[in-house]
Amino acid sequence: MTSIFQNRCRFFTASLVALGVSGCTTPVPRAPTLPVRPALETQAVATTNADAADDPAIWAAPEGLTALFQGEKIEGFVAGTDKKAGLYIYALDGRQIQFIADGLLNNVDLRTVTIDGRDQVLLAASDRGRMGIALYRFDPGSDDTANAVKPWGFIKSDVVEPYGFCMGVIGGIPHAFLVAKDGNVRQYRIDIADGSPSGVEVRRFAIGSQSEGCVVDDAAGTLYVGEELKGLWRYGASANAGDARALIQGVDATGRLVADVEGVALIRDAGKTFILVSSQGDSAFAVWRVDGAEPVYSGRFEVISHNGVDGVSGTDGLDARSGRVGPFPEGLVAIQDDQNEGMSQNFKLVDWREIRQALGL
Repeated sequence: MTSIFQNRCRFFTASLVALGVSGCTTPVPRAPTLPVRPALETQAVATTNADAADDPAIWAAPEGLTALFQGEKIEGFVAGTDKKAGLYIYALDGRQIQFIADGLLNNVDLRTVTIDGRDQVLLAASDRGRMGIALYRFDPGSDDTANAVKPWGFIKSDVVEPYGFCMGVIGGIPHAFLVAKDGNVRQYRIDIADGSPSGVEVRRFAIGSQSEGCVVDDAAGTLYVGEELKGLWRYGASANAGDARALIQGVDATGRLVADVEGVALIRDAGKTFILVSSQGDSAFAVWRVDGAEPVYSGRFEVISHNGVDGVSGTDGLDARSGRVGPFPEGLVAIQDDQNEGMSQNFKLVDWREIRQALGL
């Protein structure tokens, strides 16, 4: 969601520029922020003149392999939501290769799971139209020339408004974490029997206020959630973890996170694990190393315009994946962009090496 401050700032800036006066400035400190360059961008979503594109998720084929996708061999894809229309699938060169018109999908995530004895890609998204979690499936081993992402089921929820969403594999079983707009969380175990999925609620707790972005560290068994006006929290990810939590970073005078706190992503690199968090209020991203006893702040970056691709502003959601992701040899970060140079919103793709080098990770 575009922050209240950003909307007000844009309104007053436009008004003041018309009068020949400079625009408004961020009323809170801004921690030092380093520039990184985007590699390319996706095609824009079809919804125009609206806050529409929201959250991406990255899938990469095992190194050296490809998957057949509607007759084309691909090394991976980026799934991205248009929260007013459905789910887009983009090739790693930014082309749209599929659209599923499933309505009001907000956040999307994916995991590789075993179905019918083979590795499959399970995608899922928070669904504000049907009030729950939409499930999808992709078979990377299929030789069907029509192979693509396919709707695969639905988990009904009782939350007031499905909003944030993330997945994790806990004890070898996929789990779905649905974050309601009011900060209530539902955790569902996804059972797969006879090739069909079902969701069983195993936990519920309340964050306290409007929240959205989340990510699960499967290896550590932790869940990170962004409370938009408060900061980044860490919870346990197991079904019996309760509501115990630790604050990683608040929205405070350090200027590391400027409200709203939005998208949250995790990336592993050479034995290290980093969390990337959208500081939406000043269009930046804060990074912590989180594989040690305590989180270690690693710096901030912003995505600038480069080689015909505009910079990133007001990010709702992002995802990150290390290792080879098609043309990205050591990892990819996909980031939603609120202002896409007069076009509808889209997603920017950033080589992980750019970020790592900028921050000295």
